[in-house]
Amino acid sequence: MIVKAPHFYTMKGEGVGYKTDVAMIVDGGKIIDFIDSNKVNTEYSAEEVLDLKEHAIFPGFIDGHMHTACNVMRGLAQDTNNWMMFGLQPFDNVVTNVERDAGSEVAIIEAVKAGTTTIGDYEFEMNNVCKFIDKVGARGNITQNIRAATRRVYKTGELYEFDDEQGEKALKKNMELYDKWHNKSDGRIKILFGPQGADFVSPEMLLKIQKIVKEKNTKIHMHVQQGDRETYQIVKRYGKRPTEFLNDLGYLDSSLIAVHLTDCNDDETRIIAKSGASMIVNPASIGIIDGIVCPSVVFQESGGKVALGSDQASGNNCHNIIHEMKNVCVFNKIKYGNPEIMPAWRALRMATIEGAQAVGLGESVGSLEVGKQADFIAIDLNFPSMQPIYTYPMRNIVPNLVYSARGWEVDLSVVNGKIIMQNQKLINVNEDEVLSKIKKYPDGIGKRASKEFFEINGTNSKFMKEGKL
Repeated sequence: MIVKAPHFYTMKGEGVGYKTDVAMIVDGGKIIDFIDSNKVNTEYSAEEVLDLKEHAIFPGFIDGHMHTACNVMRGLAQDTNNWMMFGLQPFDNVVTNVERDAGSEVAIIEAVKAGTTTIGDYEFEMNNVCKFIDKVGARGNITQNIRAATRRVYKTGELYEFDDEQGEKALKKNMELYDKWHNKSDGRIKILFGPQGADFVSPEMLLKIQKIVKEKNTKIHMHVQQGDRETYQIVKRYGKRPTEFLNDLGYLDSSLIAVHLTDCNDDETRIIAKSGASMIVNPASIGIIDGIVCPSVVFQESGGKVALGSDQASGNNCHNIIHEMKNVCVFNKIKYGNPEIMPAWRALRMATIEGAQAVGLGESVGSLEVGKQADFIAIDLNFPSMQPIYTYPMRNIVPNLVYSARGWEVDLSVVNGKIIMQNQKLINVNEDEVLSKIKKYPDGIGKRASKEFFEINGTNSKFMKEGKL
């Protein structure tokens, strides 16, 4: 494949690695060369030539942390305190696996159409998700959720009940998923291990998972100090805050991908960053759920790598990394009262090369460099949201992408050198069929959840009674 375009953002080096007047050469799923665009036709011939005269080429986006199954509950748990128990749980308690799979498919389509090429999904039933990602042609960094805490609505201040047999079954399922899918689909799918959080499994289970992960040379993908509810649970059980508890347990090292750090203070954040662990920040989700800006800036300043994630559509409402790039910039500018604190180029690195490094894929994707897998997207610069284009005295393509784009500007997506989306249409799946399928589930879910929803009488229940929704 020969890829011609006026603008390439390779992310090589410490900035955005801008190149112009070049063509990118792809063979066997990998990038093999960048060459002067005037010489390419004499040096190379190809089965496929992408002549993208009005586009900018970027590495495909990494969505480090998703719960795509929750997409079937999109929009049902925003604007409420105690989001997990009083917002989501009445619906989550009644949704079936078939319904979750339908939600996942829609979420994955949404993400790919907005430029995500690596899906960092995390849930309890992941086999069908792997199948769908394989069909789409995307890259999957997939985590099986491991939880010993009994699933029910807990009152504020109530300690979770542990069912160790449930935890062991979940770990067994994670190992089976690893054996079935790890490095499959031309290496596009990786399997990680996912204790839901330090508050949801025992210390013994945490250490057992860590030992397996190190033996299998993969990663732990875990919510860490994700809110005051977790801090409360750990303090009550062990007399320590979660970061201290995990540090004393020997859990903070390069095998850990720590998600959120919502309730971490700056000192705790520095401890985790300096341990070699990486971080995934989900700006919109935690902003909507908790009204908090997570400490990703402190983590980066301490030498840690941070990826962006969209989390779940019952909190965030969407799976769009462009949305997350804008939010991580805007939220931190407001938090610190400093318009320079998180520039657009830094957010772009979090969505590409830094994100890939954070989730363990930095050697293969995240930048457009010779020897790496050919995962890239083309942004159509003719969209009103991208115009006008300046190249001198400064280039405005990256600021326009981060602060103005919405996702539909992504015209083309390529993974492992194969086109998976073109002209905003997925190549390998029927989008209309997927969207048609999910429409038949909301009525049944709503009826099954209604009794508990109104008994809890949370914020959204009151909004319904008051005619505000």
